[in-house]
This record gives sequence, C-alpha cells and structure tokens, in this order.
Amino acid sequence: MSAVIEHRDSGATQRVLASGDGMRALLFDGNGAITLADYFAQVRGLAAMLPAAGHVINLCEDRYKFLVAFGAAALRGQVTLLPSSRAPAVIDEVRARYPDSYCLGEQSFPDTPPHYWRLPERMPRQDGAPPMIDSDALIAIGFTSGSTGSPKPNPKTWGSFHTSTAQNLAALRDLWPAGAVPNFVATVPPQHMYGMEMSVLMPLLGGAAVHAERPFFPGDVARALQQAAAPRVLVTTPVHLRALVESGVELSPLTGIVSATAPLPQALAAEAERRFDCEVREVFGSTETCVIARRRTAREDAWQLLPGVRLAPQPDGTLVHAAHLDAPVVLADLVELEGEHAFHLRGRNADLLEIAGKRASLGDLNRKLLSIPGVEDGVVFQLDETDAAGVRRIAALAVAPTLRETDILGHLQRGVDAVFLPRPLLRVAALPRNETGKLPRDVLLALLRSRMR
Repeated sequence: MSAVIEHRDSGATQRVLASGDGMRALLFDGNGAITLADYFAQVRGLAAMLPAAGHVINLCEDRYKFLVAFGAAALRGQVTLLPSSRAPAVIDEVRARYPDSYCLGEQSFPDTPPHYWRLPERMPRQDGAPPMIDSDALIAIGFTSGSTGSPKPNPKTWGSFHTSTAQNLAALRDLWPAGAVPNFVATVPPQHMYGMEMSVLMPLLGGAAVHAERPFFPGDVARALQQAAAPRVLVTTPVHLRALVESGVELSPLTGIVSATAPLPQALAAEAERRFDCEVREVFGSTETCVIARRRTAREDAWQLLPGVRLAPQPDGTLVHAAHLDAPVVLADLVELEGEHAFHLRGRNADLLEIAGKRASLGDLNRKLLSIPGVEDGVVFQLDETDAAGVRRIAALAVAPTLRETDILGHLQRGVDAVFLPRPLLRVAALPRNETGKLPRDVLLALLRSRMR
C-alpha cells in the first residue's frame, strides 16, 4: 500500500497523516518494527473510541502510544494541546484555558488529572484508507516553556507541520547516506515542540523511523541505539549529551547527533564528536517558529538559516519570516546578520542588563560561568526585587562540587565588571531542570529562596 500525499476534496487540500509505503517501519523497539499500515489501522480504531471533545492533552510517555493518540485525535478533529510540562499545575492551567478538553494517556497517576481518559491496554484496529487531514486544520497548540514568564499558546496547522518538516528534512538529510532510512532515538518528550518535530513529525512525514521509548539515562540510550539499525541518529539535549560524554558509555555507531532546547557549549560539541565519531548538529528554533536554523557547533559560530527563512532584526528582538508561518513572528532573540543566510545570536531582549550606565547580557554571563573549570552546570539570572538603590540584583546558582563559592566569584571577577557579579552566588547539588533541560523561572527562584533561608 502506498499512501497518497495529498488530494483536493470540495476545494480543500487534504494531506496524508503519514507518508510512504504501508510496509515501511514507523517505529521500532526491542520487539521489532511497527509498520505504517499497522499504525493507520490503530489510529482509525482508536479514533472511533475517543470521547467527544474539542481539545485533548496527550500525556503518553510511550512515544508509539503518543503517535497513535495524536493521529486518532487529528482524525476526530480534536486539537492536541502540548503543555510546557506535565506537572499537575501546568496541566490545570491549560485545561482552564480550554474547558472542552480532556487528558489522555496510557499510565496511572498518583493524582489522576481531571477528565482523564486512559488508553486501552490493546489498541483497537480498523481497516480503511490512509487517514487524510485538511491542510488548514488546526492540529496542535504548543505552549512556550514559561522560563521567562507565563506559557503562551502557539497554534499549528497540519499544512504548516508539513512545510516545517520538509525544511527540517532538508536541514538534516545529509547526516545519513542518500536513500537510507534513518532510525532516530530521542531523549526528548514528544510533547515538547522540538520532540514533536524530530520524533513525531519526522517519522510521520519525513520517512524516518523512531524508537518507541524515551531513554533518559546513558545506559538506556545505549540500549535503545543497539535496537536501532544503521544509520542511527540521536536526538537529544545538551544536558543528556553531557551525561553521555561524562559516563564513558559505549554507543552503537552513530551517523549524527541533533541537539536543541538550550545553548550547546562548543567544547561539549567537540568532545561529543570526538567520543562518538559523528557530527553534532545543533538546531535553533522555538515553539513559536519551529526549527529555523542549524549549525555544526564544534566548528561554526554562525547559524545557517533553513531554506525559505528570513530574519529582520528589530529594536526589541527579531522578526522571523518563513513559509510555514501564517504571519511573521517576533522572537526576543537579538541577532546580527551575516549576509542573507546566516546570523549570530547576540542575546535576548529580556536578557539585556543595564546597571550604573553599564550594559551586559545574561547569556554572556552564563557562558562565562559555565567556562570556569570545575563548574559542571550553572545559571545566572536577575531577581525581581530591587535593593536599597533600586537596582534588581543578579544571582547565580552553580553545580561545582570541587569549588568554593569564593573560587567561582574569583574566576568571574577576571572577566566581569563588578556591578554584574552575581550576589548571591550559591553552590547547589543540581539545577531544577525540566525534562528538556530548561529552567522555569518560578522553580529557579524557589530553589534560591530555599537556599537563602
């Protein structure tokens, strides 16, 4: 069976839920492969069982069940909501915005979310033609991480996902041999937009296959890669990549590593390339824009724009034009263009600091903190409250088991103006990163307050 790519019905363009021959592998695990034909049958079967609703929050841990539920919801005309995390408070906030929504998943919870619908143990099946979705149908709403404030909704149509996936495929396809089917192993959850793009849409629309699980620890990643056929691509984050490098674990031969969600230090990228003998490609994007640029961080400073993407620097950020965006999107990132197709990041509008007539960037301060030998992880951020002089203080948390706080400050003093030195600077055992490596501001402030009591 070969799936139709698109057709027009009553003037509306419809696009297939997943492209390719029905016998191609869509997912795999230690038990073998799941074909596209099997996936379609289970999507149709589950779609017939779902409760009536306008929106659904997909909480599935298992990537295959996420994919089946995502497809079934789309077939029923239900919009998948993608919260920034699966913390109960975040889920409650999203449900309050969309009262016609319900939660769906395969697992039980200590505190069951309201209106929770649990997937059947065995997925139902139903024969039929390949599922088709209207190109202009609202398919998902992604929420920003909330690392700099309240999460914001970003609607995505099925047509925009097709276009952005084609761009991602163009950005990554040279990582594997021409004509080969790449097998992805992803450490990121499918609910995150980066995880959605690389571990849901690339298998559905880009011809890749993906491991059904989300390995977290280095040993789990190694096991999942053993279950993948070559060429293997690891989709991960700087936090997971650092853990893999420092663990000394041996991985099956990789054709490439893709990283996102946080800045990737150049030294870490270079060490990962040396350890795993493949290119580490960093991608740049956001929930608002999806992926728009790429670079080989170990060798390149500038970001290369994907085809069809254009940037226009603004006083308070950067305007992004792209074929998959209905309208230009303003990001808080400040860039410096290098010709028409490349740019350098120069921080974020919200990261710019001005104290006593002097200017600095939180991004630059973070880079200097992380460059100190012995600092394994760290973050510099500005507090909400002001001191007696009306200045919002700068604070820092550092994971540095072998250093004293005075040692860290001493290193910073060599390259940081005294007015931008973080006070307080506290050592912690670990930073409260979420499952994609981000640091939500409210959690960060809570940790700082608990350490200062």
